[in-house]
Amino acid sequence: MKTAHPRRVSVVRQPLWLLALGAAVAGCGEGGGGRSAANNAEWKNIAGDHTGQRYSALDQIDAENFENLEVAWVWEGSDYPAVNARATPIYVDGKLISVAGEKRHTYAIDAGTGEKVWEYVEPETFRWEYSMRKNHGKGVAYGEIDGRPVVYMVSPGFFLHAFWADTGEHVQGFGGPVDVPGFPETGVVDLLAGLGHEFDPYYGIPLETGYITSSSPAIVVNGVIVVGNSAEQGYNQSRRENVPGDILAYDARTGDFKWKFNVLPGPGEFGHETWENDAWSWTGDISSWAPLSADEERGIVYIPTNGATMDFWGGFRPGDNLFSTSLIALDVQTGERVWHYQLVHHDIWNYDTPQIPVLMDVTVDGRDIPAVAQVTKQAFVYAFDRETGEPIWPIEERPVPEALMPGEALSPTQPFPTKPAAYDMQGLTHDDLIDFTPELREAAIEALEDFVIGPMFTPPLHRDNDLGKVASLWCPGDVGGTNIDGTPAADPETGILYVTSQKGCGSRIMVPGEERDAREDAPTGTTITKYAVGGFAGVRQVRGLPLFKPPYSRITAIDMNTGEHLWWIPVGDTPNRVLEHDALEGMDIPNTGTGRQAAQIVTSTLLMYTGEGSDGTSYLFAVDKATGERLGRVELPAQPRYGMMTYMHEGRQHVVIQAPNRLMALRLAD
Repeated sequence: MKTAHPRRVSVVRQPLWLLALGAAVAGCGEGGGGRSAANNAEWKNIAGDHTGQRYSALDQIDAENFENLEVAWVWEGSDYPAVNARATPIYVDGKLISVAGEKRHTYAIDAGTGEKVWEYVEPETFRWEYSMRKNHGKGVAYGEIDGRPVVYMVSPGFFLHAFWADTGEHVQGFGGPVDVPGFPETGVVDLLAGLGHEFDPYYGIPLETGYITSSSPAIVVNGVIVVGNSAEQGYNQSRRENVPGDILAYDARTGDFKWKFNVLPGPGEFGHETWENDAWSWTGDISSWAPLSADEERGIVYIPTNGATMDFWGGFRPGDNLFSTSLIALDVQTGERVWHYQLVHHDIWNYDTPQIPVLMDVTVDGRDIPAVAQVTKQAFVYAFDRETGEPIWPIEERPVPEALMPGEALSPTQPFPTKPAAYDMQGLTHDDLIDFTPELREAAIEALEDFVIGPMFTPPLHRDNDLGKVASLWCPGDVGGTNIDGTPAADPETGILYVTSQKGCGSRIMVPGEERDAREDAPTGTTITKYAVGGFAGVRQVRGLPLFKPPYSRITAIDMNTGEHLWWIPVGDTPNRVLEHDALEGMDIPNTGTGRQAAQIVTSTLLMYTGEGSDGTSYLFAVDKATGERLGRVELPAQPRYGMMTYMHEGRQHVVIQAPNRLMALRLAD
């Protein structure tokens, strides 16, 4: 047993599998993370497979014929009010299966026509009605029982459903009855039972204790279903009590409970000393709301987490607060911690880990490494040996600014990767501001006079402060770097990671907790915090133009064998509001990018991403993977969101893109 200080990587055991066996199988199989991952026609995970690469070896669509793509069908979700545009379907046995709407309807459609095959909707409960993230479901998980395909859905009420993929019927013998009218007698697990808190099947956990729900699908690894979760957004919280977002695991065949990993360590557990008062016993969150990935051969599942209760103020929870804002590797059979790395200590910046960990096999200085790469809001890629947790390149603890709010105690240092370099703006100085003309630059400087600006990890500021400032700006913020809609993609053949990002700073006015609490209809917890978010106070534009120098958003290609950036390109085209602005008349404006992040997939032939033209028209773009050269674009009938996927159906490669209230399927013209 080997341990290290919890601020850095800690390897608590070597895997039981022989290293030689791991090396032999690393390149094989759907979930192994090897160079030949995702080499079939199916798409069984919202990111393609368990590696999180969003890669397919399909090559029917290439540079020569890309612009011959046309819309084959559009699935309209008008039957499901407020359809979630972040749900990426999976492709299994000729069907696309996903979720839609606030009730998170689970549905299957014919992959060639978009016609509905089956659907299911969970009975209403207070747990569903109260769920703050009921419209955030990103999809379903895939598994098999005796070779028969099964899909698993986690509902906003925090129930786990198992369906036969071909019929949509609940799986007999999985889980058990739920004491709520309308639920099936079998095929469902009440996930609240695994957390250990008192709850009612209809109402859920008492709100005085806390609240938990789901926003990403589970993952099925070696016969085990691993379930993440989510809570209320931290910027909407006003009370310090909540339940931890503990990770749960179940038998994929029976639904029997297997293990629970405590994301907030109690007495005697590793990391407990990072909670310097009794906050471990009553606060919570530390959810894994982003999707999970896994190395099936090594039997490890990778868990990205968010911060503890609450965003932008943590004076009631001093310490580094493991396992908040971390990447955690767990043994999928036992739930034991293999290793972890905390990406942000005592997170108060809403730097929750927003994207799936990406598994890749790379060669660094002649050494073959099974890697995992985590992209972040901080615009860093944190890269580790996915078996041991050792950083591939050094990660340095560097000094960061002290707290600005009384009663807050921040970590004096934060981890900074030495490679790869940051892929977007970090911190804010006058050099980062718009400079098309001297007048615009001066206007930008003047607009920031009432704000504290500075390096990354500049802390939040409260109203009526001694500095006489409105608020502070921390950059990137929760709208900068890589966030939910910025899906990374990786090419396992070359070791190149494609990351999309945008420039943006966070700025919230912190006010007395009582003031914010009075605005909440039914807050969780009982004890009002000293401070809470009163509103947004940032500066995003100057005379109708973005505050920053371009590019406003970009895609960066990073060679994960060397840690070096290969190229970057703007996302889409310069908006007309910039091109046609009176202050820029007659100027040659370079491509600024749209300011929106891109959905991406990579195939054996192309990098594809979604973006907009200057007039706001939505397109699917094709890019040369090696150079970033734009190869073509195809107009889309609606504005995309979050993700896309590709599959081969009846001999034709399809690309399916999400948009509000619809799925759009493209294939080559006849």
